This record gives sequence, C-alpha cells and structure tokens, in this order.
Amino acid sequence: MKFFVDTASLDQIKEANELGILDGVTTNPSLMAKEGITGQDNIYAHYQKICEIVDGDVSAEVISTDFEGIIKEGEALSKLAPNIVVKVPMIKDGVKALSYFRDNGIRTNCTLVFSAGQAILAAKAGATYLSPFIGRIDDISWDGIGLIEQIAEIYAIQGYETEILAASIRNAKHIVDAARAGADVFTCPLDAAMGLLKHPLTDIGLEKFLADHKKGNG
Repeated sequence: MKFFVDTASLDQIKEANELGILDGVTTNPSLMAKEGITGQDNIYAHYQKICEIVDGDVSAEVISTDFEGIIKEGEALSKLAPNIVVKVPMIKDGVKALSYFRDNGIRTNCTLVFSAGQAILAAKAGATYLSPFIGRIDDISWDGIGLIEQIAEIYAIQGYETEILAASIRNAKHIVDAARAGADVFTCPLDAAMGLLKHPLTDIGLEKFLADHKKGNG
C-alpha cells in the first residue's frame, strides 16, 4: 500500500520523504490556506516546489465546479509538472471532466467520495485514484472501512483499474484497517502515519536493552 502525506507543508513533505516511505502527496485548498499560500500564482508555484521534492504523484485540486472551469484548471495544473494528478470533485460535471481528462492523457484523483455508487461512476469515467473519506463517514456513524471493503470487492469483480486512496484518515488504526480492507493508497498527515511506529512494548524493550548494555559495559 502506498503512503501519500496529506499536507502542503514543505517541511513535513521533506521529513516524510527522508524516511524513505513516501510515495506521493495530496493537498487541498484548506491545506494551502493553512500554510498561508493564497492566490493562483502562489499556489501553482507551491505545487511546483512540492513536485521538486517528491518523485511520486502530487494531487492538485481544482476549485471550479462547472465542466469548462474544471477542464481549464485541470489542464493548467497538469502542465506544472509531470507527476501532477488533477483532483476532481465527485459531482456531475466532475464525472464528465474525469472522462475528458482520461481521453486526453491527464491523470486524476476523484475526491469527496462517500458511497460505492460514486466509486463505480468514478471508475467508469477513468479516474486514476478514488478518494473515499473514511473519517468523515465515521463521524456520521457510518462505516468508513466498510466502504473501502465494498469498493475493493466491486473493483476486483469488475476489473476496474482505479486505485482506492483512503482519505480523511484520523489515526494509525485507520491505516491498518484500510490496508486490510483493500485500499491501494492511504493519505494522512505525517503525525497519523508516525502513529504506526508507536507501541508500548517497543519502548519497554528498548529501555531494557539499553539498561542491560549499560550494566555490561559500564
């Protein structure tokens, strides 16, 4: 399963990349604003800086919600760097745009997905990635991981090539559960991914090893 860090912070992206486990980056307007990046020129320049750090795919989100606007933005974003993936919302004009981008060789990430039906539409329209928001689904007492399982089963049966990108991940358990459910990619803040490192027995074991070494070596 691939790991994409969900941030616009260059420092976090560099840190994740230095760990040797980073496969890509996802961003959105909220994350850009959090880093103080505003205005189209500044946002586009920031995407290029991210692409200079990361060899893998970088999802760059369109703001428009109409077909013509999505196409115009998506084509401009795709020209920023060869590893840019255009992030398109799961709406009617978004599905139409996914088909257009597929036919014109532009890779896409269909975002704001909350149902298996939406996942089918995105796959049929040729989305490269599909982003179910499992944390937000859990927030309304539905089953985010269950949705990943459902989509993975449908894609396997139907032979769809769209990769399932588990998004809105809140903790390390989400990551493990998404992996078991069949997600191809998970995206989350670096802190959530680093939660995979933590286990009390690791800390206890390391403390004991170091204490024993100190006893035996003065």
